[in-house]
Amino acid sequence: MSYLPNSERYSTMKYNRCGNSGLKLPAISLGLWHNFGSVDSFENSKSMIKTAFDLGITHFDLANNYGPEPGSAEETFGRILKNDLGGYRDELIISTKAGYTMWPGPYGDWGSKKYLIASLNQSLKRMDLDYVDIFYSHRFDPETPLEETMDALSTIVRQGKALYVGISNYTAEQSQRASDLLKKAGTPCLIHQPKYSMLNRWIEDGLQAVLEKEGIGSIAFCPLQQGLLTNKYLNGIPTGSRASKAWGFLKSEHITENELRKVTKLNEIATERGQSLAQMALAWVLRGGKVTSALIGASKPHQIIENVATLSNLEFSKEELNLINSIVNS
Repeated sequence: MSYLPNSERYSTMKYNRCGNSGLKLPAISLGLWHNFGSVDSFENSKSMIKTAFDLGITHFDLANNYGPEPGSAEETFGRILKNDLGGYRDELIISTKAGYTMWPGPYGDWGSKKYLIASLNQSLKRMDLDYVDIFYSHRFDPETPLEETMDALSTIVRQGKALYVGISNYTAEQSQRASDLLKKAGTPCLIHQPKYSMLNRWIEDGLQAVLEKEGIGSIAFCPLQQGLLTNKYLNGIPTGSRASKAWGFLKSEHITENELRKVTKLNEIATERGQSLAQMALAWVLRGGKVTSALIGASKPHQIIENVATLSNLEFSKEELNLINSIVNS
């Protein structure tokens, strides 16, 4: 039976304008960093994509090296797109990136024009797409002139292989330079994708000011600190959780007693707000409208449903924000 998406999918999702552009992104976007690789259940991956779209999530975020194996998340998404969502391509925002190690040798990493354009060509083949909506430089390359990296992004747009371009993991100063170069080339920077959560606030020290001044949107990855800002780890590390797996970046040693103490106290605030800890963490990232979209990961469809329900309560009192700050900084 062919997939028919929920006809009410746009009635409950909140969409935010991305910087000074004409593009709107859902307040909650789905990232395919984990749980969409060749080692994962394809049927579960497909169920999560359908669930997300049924809830009005139109933005699906990938990168060349997402898996494992590297590239397999794009292949998985390409299969789902072809078999289930092919008729809805124009309702989707699909993004991918290049900047981390993808293949051996000097041309499969960092920020050269050679690597970025070759990588996107590979990504398009894996997903069976003519273009992506957003293509990112995944990280700043200290050994390649920024002019070359930004020229690669501008070239990609002129070639019609991406509609918009963005940067990820760039500092405030690097972002300002990148924005200046892209504007000069006639290809404005649409969006920045930084790591941001209640427990990781580096973007507040200069980067957000640059993005606001330049009219650049932002999408926060790891807003749940890779699952730490959920109730998942309050009573230890459950089997099948991200921290229990051999791959990925959240390791059991990252879940310290001090971090669990903070998470437990934050969970108490969330309970008083009538939210799960994950919902409060997402609402906190989206507070005040400075962040365009919160980029979630998921291992089961019900987690996506829970996260989207965040949008019914995005407001914080001054007392709540002060208490959150005191807990995080303790």
